[in-house]
Amino acid sequence: MGAIMMMNEKRVKALIQEGRQFMHCQSLEDQDEFISDQQLKKPQPPLVKAAMRTQQIKLPRNFEALTKIEDFTEILSRRHSSRVFTQKPISLLQLSYLLWASQGVKEIRGKQYATLRTVPSGGARHGFETYLIVKKCEGLKSGAYHYLPMEHALEFLHEVDNDEKIISDSLCGQIWAGKASVVFYWSLIAYRCEWRYGIRAHRVALIDVGHVGQNLYLACAALNLGACGIAAFDDAICSKLFELDVNEEFVVYTAPVGTVNSDDIEKEKEFYRFVEEEGL
Repeated sequence: MGAIMMMNEKRVKALIQEGRQFMHCQSLEDQDEFISDQQLKKPQPPLVKAAMRTQQIKLPRNFEALTKIEDFTEILSRRHSSRVFTQKPISLLQLSYLLWASQGVKEIRGKQYATLRTVPSGGARHGFETYLIVKKCEGLKSGAYHYLPMEHALEFLHEVDNDEKIISDSLCGQIWAGKASVVFYWSLIAYRCEWRYGIRAHRVALIDVGHVGQNLYLACAALNLGACGIAAFDDAICSKLFELDVNEEFVVYTAPVGTVNSDDIEKEKEFYRFVEEEGL
């Protein structure tokens, strides 16, 4: 076994302190001195990213046709992280429902001031874009996609060779994720939030992406699908996959989604076998 390289303890403590400081609110003095671009009457950034391709795939909205759990208490009870997938395809209507539940636009506030969506967002800024690697979805060819929430449509970006490996590599070697039917990648277009909140935008955005992930979890639970939120991803691989301008847009959260079988519960337990082995 190779030697384990350990970071200098002083450096570890410094990085932990930086992380804690980020989680603190800025001082009131800083807030008093700050003036946002919105207050300065600078042009508002677009509510959504422009289409990256010319062709769009309209998504179905007949959600009443889905077989899903309606009791909210049961949905909450069923919600859990899944890492074992049956590798069967999901339907296009199921994928449509997941996209709508996690980032769907319900209405526009004002002429073009803000979108009101299925998830909350500070100042209704909704700074996120949704990208997908689709492996197995009925009616879609495999590859990389971008979600267009205003149109409730997808656009095909490009094919992905050896998609299981690319998924695993993009998620820092988590091989199990490559068995998912589809993987969600959420990016943040930072200025969409900074225009209003400036120096305070980033912590709020990370809170907001938690709302997005939880809605995906709940929607999956309702459809008897499995999901697992992942914060370990390779920025460079993700940015290249989805053609992101890394200075302005970058991935902040990911989640594989797939079909699951209740008989696989013992396989799920294997991920936490160390708890029993180490007597934790």
